[in-house]
Amino acid sequence: MAELHVELVAADRKVWSGAATIVVARTASGDTGIMPGHTPVLSVLESGPVTIRTTDGKTVLAAVHGGFISFADNKLSLLAEIAELADEIDITRAERALERAQAELDAHAERRAEVRLFAARGLKAA
Repeated sequence: MAELHVELVAADRKVWSGAATIVVARTASGDTGIMPGHTPVLSVLESGPVTIRTTDGKTVLAAVHGGFISFADNKLSLLAEIAELADEIDITRAERALERAQAELDAHAERRAEVRLFAARGLKAA
């Protein structure tokens, strides 16, 4: 089975690293799926979920906010300003952050909270 090496790195830490068959991330031009053999890519990451399908068939979900995505020679780097794995996200805290952002009409904070909840709830449903 063909695979690509993935590094998901936040400004403060390495979040996840391993082999995958496909990664889907939100870029400036929309959701982008990267599979082994994909043409080279360099793009801006938008706030959104990142889905990593590992070579053993598991799914890793993360909430990513800003950064860059780079792919060449079957090596994918997701360099994010902020990144959290779904199982690291406190759903209650994210729900409170969403309510606060909506009350303050803070679209940026609202989007961050929505992405965190999507990733966390996606993991809980799996």
